[in-house]
Amino acid sequence: MANHVHKPKISSHFWIIYAISIVLLVFIWYYQWMLGLTMTLLLAASIYYTIRTERHLINETEEYISTLSYRVKKVGEEALLEMPIGIVLFNDNYKIEWTNPFMNDFSEDDTLVGESLNELSEELIKHIKEEKKEAWIQIGDYEFQTLIKRDERLLYLFDRTKQTEIQSLYHNEQTVLTIIFLDNYEEITQGMDDTAKSHINSQVTSILNKWSQEYGIYLKRTSQERFLAVMNKEILYQLEKSKFEILDDVRELITDQNVPLTLSFGIGVGPVSLPELGELAQSSLDLALGRGGDQVAIKDDTGKVRFYGGKTNPMEKRTRVRARVISHAMKELVQDSEKVLIMGHKSPDMDAIGASIGILKIAQANNKDGFIVLDPDDIDIGVANMMEEVQNDEDLWSHFITPEDAMELVSNETLLVVVDTHKPSLVMEEKLLSKTEHVVVIDHHRRAEEFISDPTLVYMEPYASSTAELVTELLEYQPKKLKLTMLEATSLLAGIIVDTKSFTLRTGSRTFDAASYLRSKGADTVLVQKFMKEDLNLYVKRSRLIERSSIYRDGIAISTGNKGETYGPVLIAQAADTLLTMSGVIASFVISERKDGRIGISARSLGDVNVQVIMEKMNGGGHLTNAATQLEDTTIEDAKALLQDILDEYFEGGSSE
Repeated sequence: MANHVHKPKISSHFWIIYAISIVLLVFIWYYQWMLGLTMTLLLAASIYYTIRTERHLINETEEYISTLSYRVKKVGEEALLEMPIGIVLFNDNYKIEWTNPFMNDFSEDDTLVGESLNELSEELIKHIKEEKKEAWIQIGDYEFQTLIKRDERLLYLFDRTKQTEIQSLYHNEQTVLTIIFLDNYEEITQGMDDTAKSHINSQVTSILNKWSQEYGIYLKRTSQERFLAVMNKEILYQLEKSKFEILDDVRELITDQNVPLTLSFGIGVGPVSLPELGELAQSSLDLALGRGGDQVAIKDDTGKVRFYGGKTNPMEKRTRVRARVISHAMKELVQDSEKVLIMGHKSPDMDAIGASIGILKIAQANNKDGFIVLDPDDIDIGVANMMEEVQNDEDLWSHFITPEDAMELVSNETLLVVVDTHKPSLVMEEKLLSKTEHVVVIDHHRRAEEFISDPTLVYMEPYASSTAELVTELLEYQPKKLKLTMLEATSLLAGIIVDTKSFTLRTGSRTFDAASYLRSKGADTVLVQKFMKEDLNLYVKRSRLIERSSIYRDGIAISTGNKGETYGPVLIAQAADTLLTMSGVIASFVISERKDGRIGISARSLGDVNVQVIMEKMNGGGHLTNAATQLEDTTIEDAKALLQDILDEYFEGGSSE
């Protein structure tokens, strides 16, 4: 460092002054030699003193610089060797060439020199190759923030263990609010005497108290069918790891009516205020109940939702009273509107079309114009026979319009009714949703995270067999002048029959009531069979698809279509249904390419396997026994591999999810 510091020199100003003084002395000597001699002596003394002082200053400066250089060098050595920061030099082969003493504490041989960087962390070399400038790695029990100087082949490692522990502690100690609801308490205890009710209450309370004590949860009963639980994130992680076994424990309480009691959990979590947590918990509970109950819904502050449970078929809980109330609300909304537009989901099935025709009839019964939105280029061959009959009925067909025509007709005074779906991304024309403030959702699927925003009226009943069944019940409470034609009644009945697989799946007493009502209105079961007739070539194509099936796990059948060959959603659904009828098969999955370039998966089960949650992990949805999904930017092989991974997790995790 001293080499770079210039030695102090006598200022040039002094030499100029001395030069001027000498000139003046010459003149003084010339005129007054005595005065000149005196002045000369004084000038000589001054020059001597100045030079001496300057040399002394130079010596002091040099000594200071020498001392400072030593100290800086000393600090550098100590920083390099003694500070609690790891420094590692490596070569082109990612071998360690040198480390400071701090890093040697992490070696069993007291030195890391000559070892591969993998000895520190198996992730390091990957991060260096990816040209990352920073990475977090773990060495033993320590967490390090690593700065990577790739060109210098140098690593700086900063111990962030304490910081990570504090962050983890903060994260784990965040408050979690939970609302626990006894799904069918009111139905089960109806007609019971006080003794029987007290016995059930005691059993449920005992199980929940034991569960809360085991996990360290604060639990408070707020009503006969509702509890409030307070926990933290660490406890929530433990509950998720156990797949919320409390659901199974309570379900084992079989009542006198031989009906299991089930729970639903609504959980709010995130770094937000307590009122916001309460809103998240209530929203989660609504979501869990909307999906049929007997499950857990966890919603965080970002809106993401995780589900657990849902292992049982939802019990039929809806009442005639609710159907009548919804029907009257529909009547008022129709009467207050300018016109009614009805749309189902893309590639509509018989349930969506039948339900749409039913809503059209409600509009007409209240003297309002109604129109069904249908894309003629998005009609699946599975409903071709039905649409052929509809087109032969000029009056009915005149009420079918294209999405483009609907966009021209819609206004803010239009009532838009969405049937057989509640997902904006799946409706026939999503733009219509933003063109009016009056939207009604009628659906029988379990509610998913994606939902139409701010609907005026929602009639979602996952306990119903089909949307056509729900619409049929609404029709019963409309003005008596309503008269269904044979084709209209048959279309509704076809929707029920197709979705129940001819009354074999998801069929309750109300399903037969709705079918009976439609039959009394002239529904033709022979015409339904005509609707369901299929082309011989399609039958052969489906048979070949079934032929390609194999058993992945005990009772799980998976079939894949030929590469490059497209299949319609109805065909692969039929293939999945057929596989389910085979001996020993409890769940079936059919994977194929679609015309739109995506990969479609249709899933079916007998109820032992919840195919809904499996499909939800692949961004799909549906029911416990009937679900599907569509995947983009993938192949049949990759989709199959992903499905198998999810099935492995499902079964090895206890099948609770």
